[in-house]
Amino acid sequence: MYKDLNITEFTQQLQNSNLNIQIKSIKKNDIITTYIKNRNQICILKKGNADIIRYDKNGNKTIIETLKSNDVFGEVFFPIKTNSELFVIAKTNCEVIFFLYNDILKHSNNFNTNLLNLFLNRTIKQNIRIELLTKRSIREKLLSYFSFLSIEYNKKDFTLPLSYTDLADYLSIDRSAMMREIQHLQKENIIIKNGYNIVLKK
Repeated sequence: MYKDLNITEFTQQLQNSNLNIQIKSIKKNDIITTYIKNRNQICILKKGNADIIRYDKNGNKTIIETLKSNDVFGEVFFPIKTNSELFVIAKTNCEVIFFLYNDILKHSNNFNTNLLNLFLNRTIKQNIRIELLTKRSIREKLLSYFSFLSIEYNKKDFTLPLSYTDLADYLSIDRSAMMREIQHLQKENIIIKNGYNIVLKK
């Protein structure tokens, strides 16, 4: 879905530059970073999978976004009002590039063009999540999410990139109610479910 920017080429360009970047290996379940006000950090997930998570004051978890290899994240994409409001947690062993937005602005136009493409791709992904969360019912949220995955994979059958628990957190819905709705969708022959494999029938 996000094909316009050659992220591998951009990552190599970063590593070959004299920018102040850090490349770190992060173990599964460890915190990759927390979002801090006014730092304007940008991160590229070179390898692995991770989640951006928010906990409310009651300890309830919401998955803000799921990340896979070559995805981009950081404070620059979110208006942070309190320190450490968002956490990025490694779902697998990860390799991550860290750099600051202000540093990259000092470099060549080619860098800035790539950075703009990076921002546009990131905005598309955020807008998809906003659209999902604005759906009124669990059914609408599920079908919209399945539709986005179908478009991304360019086929009607695909494997969910999330566990069902994480999917419920990502869509901000109750897991039990979500599983009941998935059963209804199966009975109505709208989807076929086999474990984490989904086929969109309609």
